[in-house]
Amino acid sequence: MTWLLAFWRSSIGGKATMAVTGLLLFGFVVAHLLGNLQLLAGPEKLNAYAKMLHDLGPLLWVARIGLLLVFALHVATGIRLSRQNRAARPVAYAREATLQADFASRSMVLSGLSLLVFVVYHLLHFTLGVTNPEHFAKKAQGAGGFDVYSMVTASFANPAIATAYAAFMLVLFLHLKHGIQSLGQTLGFHHGRYTPWLKTLSFLLAAALAGGNAFLALSVQLGIVGGKL
Repeated sequence: MTWLLAFWRSSIGGKATMAVTGLLLFGFVVAHLLGNLQLLAGPEKLNAYAKMLHDLGPLLWVARIGLLLVFALHVATGIRLSRQNRAARPVAYAREATLQADFASRSMVLSGLSLLVFVVYHLLHFTLGVTNPEHFAKKAQGAGGFDVYSMVTASFANPAIATAYAAFMLVLFLHLKHGIQSLGQTLGFHHGRYTPWLKTLSFLLAAALAGGNAFLALSVQLGIVGGKL
């Protein structure tokens, strides 16, 4: 374990950790969106999908805890690398004018911490029913005793909740956009020929994933899901 900790503390180990954990989290975001798109197909599809996950039993909680640990490691490593970069340049530049670094790259630690807060809130909201028990109760009141569709639509019928979810998806977009670019550079795609393509791909992927989740959060407000408000 000592050598593993030493490797993690090294610059190369930190970048490798960010790459691996980032890939795992990216895969989760893709799978999560694909599953949640069942909301657009109606109650039967979404409830069947949710019940399939619920029937995994303890395996589902192992996956949830594992993802939280991966997320925590990703954020902790990002904070450590950021501190190392600042320590390597203890005297700030006289003029803050970076040509290569945009807002997304300069705020990666902040956006990562914000998303960690969002994940915890999301679990308290839809998984544990702590933040909005009146919405969570609808899951057991529907047909078959497992009506996730009613719980989700009741939650997103609240403008504050829908807006908050959509706002966090903007944070996800910024984080994903720069994260995908950083992963590409770590894998050796930092080249005059490939970098423009990588930037375009990162923008499109981040927009599709964050935009898809934001659309689902706003779908009830738009009258697309659950009928007209």
